[in-house]
Amino acid sequence: MNVLAALPLYAIALSVVALDQATKFTVVHSMRLGQSIPLVPGFFNLSYVLNPGAAFGILASHSPSFRSPFFVGVSLLAIGLIVYYYHRYLHEPTRLPGAALGLILGGAVGNLIDRLRVGMVIDFLDVHLSGYHWPAFNVADAAISCGVGLMLLRMVREWRQDRATATR
Repeated sequence: MNVLAALPLYAIALSVVALDQATKFTVVHSMRLGQSIPLVPGFFNLSYVLNPGAAFGILASHSPSFRSPFFVGVSLLAIGLIVYYYHRYLHEPTRLPGAALGLILGGAVGNLIDRLRVGMVIDFLDVHLSGYHWPAFNVADAAISCGVGLMLLRMVREWRQDRATATR
């Protein structure tokens, strides 16, 4: 794969990182840690929190001397694997996998920047619904989730195509 073919991957990733870091900068400089601002009462708040763990606070209770190097290492490994996979295995010029991997890559880099700068991830998007509370998240987390969703969509589409071809 030539370098120009990879530009959309990196453009998406860079856009995610820029939006993620800009929103986190805005939250950090305009809110107090722990402050919550209802935007849609009973459904959506901006809530400035620091997440020392991974998704849903996984490993948050472990010591920082373990947690920080572990998450930085996992992030660097994920970033390396995404770039390797993209350049090694995606030879066809399809947009869906490139966009999906760009979202995941940008999200991983955005959260890695937080871990390197702050030692934790800055979260601020806070959703509540009918008494249920989703853990706070950020733009990087949303990009990772969307990217994984797009990859799953691609897998389902390929599975259906393979199944249709096999039954002919």
